[in-house]
Amino acid sequence: MARVGIRDVAALSGVAVGTVSNYLNHPDRVSADKAERIRYAIDSLGFVPSNAGRQLRLGVSSVIGYIAPDVSNPYFAEIAESVERRASERGVTVFLANSHRSEERENSYIQVFEQHRVQGLLMSSHVPVEDRLAQVRKRGTPSVLVGQRARSSDQPSVSLDDISGGRQAMRHLLDVGCRRIAFVGGPLGIPQVADRLTGASEVVRSFGAATLEVIDMPDRTVGGGREVGRSLMARPAELRPDGIFAVNDLLALGIMHELVLGGTVVPRDIAIVGYDDNEFAEASLIPLTSVRGRHAGFGVAVVDLLFDAIQGVAIAEPHRMFEPDLVVRASTEGFGGA
Repeated sequence: MARVGIRDVAALSGVAVGTVSNYLNHPDRVSADKAERIRYAIDSLGFVPSNAGRQLRLGVSSVIGYIAPDVSNPYFAEIAESVERRASERGVTVFLANSHRSEERENSYIQVFEQHRVQGLLMSSHVPVEDRLAQVRKRGTPSVLVGQRARSSDQPSVSLDDISGGRQAMRHLLDVGCRRIAFVGGPLGIPQVADRLTGASEVVRSFGAATLEVIDMPDRTVGGGREVGRSLMARPAELRPDGIFAVNDLLALGIMHELVLGGTVVPRDIAIVGYDDNEFAEASLIPLTSVRGRHAGFGVAVVDLLFDAIQGVAIAEPHRMFEPDLVVRASTEGFGGA
């Protein structure tokens, strides 16, 4: 079936094409009688106006783009939801793209959003992206780096203090009595992963009577966590860690699954801390202690910072950083008990 066009509306309402265009874009220029006829024609034909031509004339759309690395991860899904809510309040639509942690897909989506003249771009990435965003900015599209602190003062960013989060997780494991602790996650080239390890390492070094093993697991999913859990269960019990700090909740939950299947009692034998505090952390059969990274104001800060950049407003604080909070649950409470 052919798409109904503006000429069809003009023919049915008995007016010129230009009159229909005025009705859509400048309704004050159309008489009440013609407006009523055009409205009837639109309803009868099921005509849907296109913004493409208007966007090309103005050189900008009413859309912002958000490129997320993995929307199957509840953490990024929650960010996307909060961004969409704030964008809606400000009268714009969010187009969400899932890069699947692929730099090639990121570049492809950046190109698509530029071609569609989005007002601005939000970018969450696990690989270096500032140089690419700088080129986009030079071509006229402002952006905000989400979840990673930017190095350049010219690149606005909203992030978490992941060094603080790593410190909180490690202090808690030491406080409950863990002394052989494993940090699980990777690759360490990802700034967020490196910062969490930095914070954890600082605490262990200052404590002095504990060890920290780093287990590199670049697959930061439940499947990756299960792989780590199986490898830990293959060790003699005395060579296993008694505390685990996983770089995100999905890893932590996968590790816990395999440990419990293997007969380990969590947290009596091994205490586990995750990161992000996603919706599955609290709902797990053994509720997971986690570092909460989400805040009600996160999406607001991201969108408002982008609008400041779009409008050319002088940004007093280009790098907004939120402080994470440790949420203690059953996966660490009772470590070492009977």
